[in-house]
Amino acid sequence: MQYFIQPFHKKSLCQNEIFSPHIFHKYYNTIMKLEEKLQILTDSAKYDVSCSSSGSTRGESYGSLGATHASGICHSFSADGRCISLLKILFTNHCIYDCAYCINRSSNDRQRAAFTPREVADLTLNFYKRNYIEGLFLSSGIVSSEDHTMELIAKSLEILRFEHGFNGYIHVKLIPGASDDLIRRVTKLADRVSSNIELPTQKSLALLAPEKSREKLFAPLELVRNDALEQSKHPIGMSTQLIIGATPESDYEILRLSSALYNKSLLKRVYYSAYIPTVSHTLLPALHTPPPLLREHRLYQADWLMRFYHFSYDEILSPQYDTLDERFDPKLAWALRNLHCFPVEINRADKETLLRVPGFGMRTVIKILRARRARSLGENDLKAMKISLKRARFFITIQGKRVKQTTLKYEYLQNQLLALEKPKAGTQPSLFDRFQSFTGEL
Repeated sequence: MQYFIQPFHKKSLCQNEIFSPHIFHKYYNTIMKLEEKLQILTDSAKYDVSCSSSGSTRGESYGSLGATHASGICHSFSADGRCISLLKILFTNHCIYDCAYCINRSSNDRQRAAFTPREVADLTLNFYKRNYIEGLFLSSGIVSSEDHTMELIAKSLEILRFEHGFNGYIHVKLIPGASDDLIRRVTKLADRVSSNIELPTQKSLALLAPEKSREKLFAPLELVRNDALEQSKHPIGMSTQLIIGATPESDYEILRLSSALYNKSLLKRVYYSAYIPTVSHTLLPALHTPPPLLREHRLYQADWLMRFYHFSYDEILSPQYDTLDERFDPKLAWALRNLHCFPVEINRADKETLLRVPGFGMRTVIKILRARRARSLGENDLKAMKISLKRARFFITIQGKRVKQTTLKYEYLQNQLLALEKPKAGTQPSLFDRFQSFTGEL
């Protein structure tokens, strides 16, 4: 990359950027090549999974660079958490906080680095022009103070938007504790903003991140939402991240928090991140403890049910049954606990009822609703429409008849469903597992 990126100099850093000489000497005693900083700060950013790039409708303008329409933004996640299509970086991994779970905590002995606002802008433009990325995801540790860090991020976005006319996608992680004016300044320039809640309860925050509080973490999200509502605008897409497995909260508590955030219109998406032990601490899982990836997978499935299938969190789990079943996906586990709701007659059931049948997703239900307008559907009709009955056959009737003489008894269903071949969570689905892999239907 040396052939197209200009290294920064001490003189330009102090005069052209908003760093003071004191800040420079404190954090930049060793002048580091930009390539080295990029390596350090992309590696530090890979544990943040809250970087979906969907949902932006920034308009095009003459003479601008980049776009956020469907052909300009795509996103994919690699195995180590990096978002492939976005330049995903921290502005700096210096941090004044000492959160026990964070690899960038102030007491952790690791190599530190920081960009300047102009370097962030130049990197984004150079990578974009070479078709390496479609946009920018920018987060940061806290350097000097919350306001100082937010000012640096705002300066980076202003260089991109105003000096270079960059009209592509930008997602910014807001800094809790920064002033309202700075948060508004950044929000106006970004396509999506987020603020990580990290831990589900105040008790866990007090234990592992005593410098943070729920009120402080929620404040940026509430500010952005309230400003949008006052201006009669739809709130900008906001998201957050919850760490799973670092603290003893149950799945029920996690889903209850997510449901509250959705209902209050604070968030468009909650990301669940299985805790990967990267630092040693007496209150955290031991190093080399496997991350709870299957639990993370089940939480994403339950979250999907809440957002798109109209399940409430207390239908999926309860205080008595507060852990998601690792053997079955949440919809199937719910059906097994509520056999009194089945069987469902596919020719008479409404849309909401059909969506609760295990194995029936939105596309399948729409197919059934459209087809049955013309005539009563039989089993052969479903097969002709390429609708899988692999799991659904236990929970439906077709023209009043059960499929293959199945029975609605828990023990029987449990054994039959466990016998079905299912790929393990975290593995690549087979290209030819046509119904589950292609539709992803629960």
